[in-house]
Amino acid sequence: MIGRGKTFAANAIIVQVSMGKRKEPGRTRYESILLKLLADKLTVAGRYLEFTFDVWHDAFRRPFRIGLYFAEIEHLGIRSIPIIFIASAAIGMILALQMVYLMQPYQAEIAVGAAVAKVMGRELAPVITTLMLIAKNGSAMAAELGTMCVTEQIDALEAMSVRPIQYLVVPRVVASILVFPILTMIANIVGVAGAYLVSTILYGIDPASYTAYMFGLLNPKDIYSGLVKASVMGYLVATISTFFGLNVTQGAKGVGDGATRAVVVSSISILVADYIMATIMMIFLFA
Repeated sequence: MIGRGKTFAANAIIVQVSMGKRKEPGRTRYESILLKLLADKLTVAGRYLEFTFDVWHDAFRRPFRIGLYFAEIEHLGIRSIPIIFIASAAIGMILALQMVYLMQPYQAEIAVGAAVAKVMGRELAPVITTLMLIAKNGSAMAAELGTMCVTEQIDALEAMSVRPIQYLVVPRVVASILVFPILTMIANIVGVAGAYLVSTILYGIDPASYTAYMFGLLNPKDIYSGLVKASVMGYLVATISTFFGLNVTQGAKGVGDGATRAVVVSSISILVADYIMATIMMIFLFA
């Protein structure tokens, strides 16, 4: 009897342990999935940082192919003016429309120009410009480089002793850093002009008072801050798009996936970067 009791107790312990083991794999599986996902993201982030170091290294390495820089400036900048013109004009007019509606009860319509100019200069012009250029140029960079990877053109460049990052990435990054602020300045001018037309023609605000109040409140810091943000955003867009383009696999499907990732990650990154830069500037520049 004693032996049977011990056997029964031992079996009960084994059952309890086995039941406990059955519950643990569920928790362990979810934990392992989360850990694997985190490890994958950290790996991609580490590879991106290594990629940016290679970009800076190759940016100061001979030969300097000046023609490639001008070609990218034309492609990224001059050919993007129409879309920036349309988008910024629409944003400025919409802002003026909403601001006049909000300020009419307080008889403060004269401040619409100053409000639109400050908001465009500090935040909206660089963000809208960058989002438009991500849609137009960021996806194109990723798709073009991804196609070159899939068709082994990158391997051909390496076989000819041409560094792909120096030849394909650096001109795009430098052109983006230079072009984004210029397009942002165009967006500022066009957006403010659109707001001026809506405010003075549709709502009959006195043009002289409107412009005098706007230039009285607008500060050059409002403009520089947006241009600095645009340069940083241009760098982020170019490096992220080319990074995902050069890491494409799985053929045509991989090219589409790489372009999608480039657009999504670039969009999120520039919004996060904009918040960080705005916080720093509010403390050190506008305080």
